[in-house]
Amino acid sequence: MDIKQINLKLPENFVNAAESYAKNFGFRNIQELAAASMREKIFEKNGFDETFSEEEIELVDSLIGLSIKKGELVSEEELNKVLLE
Repeated sequence: MDIKQINLKLPENFVNAAESYAKNFGFRNIQELAAASMREKIFEKNGFDETFSEEEIELVDSLIGLSIKKGELVSEEELNKVLLE
């Protein structure tokens, strides 16, 4: 899995509260807290199943790529529409 770094600008009081929360609840740092929080929002609360193996993810990526090349899917928006139906 590729990892991409992002930067966030947050008010100082928010950063202080996040640091305190991270320390009190066993996170190593704010970055770990942020990743866990996003994971919860994106995967757990939306019912997204992230238990796919790396091979399954690669297979799905290949299928999507081939479908787009063949003109069966025209955009990411259309793909999301089909997947969410």
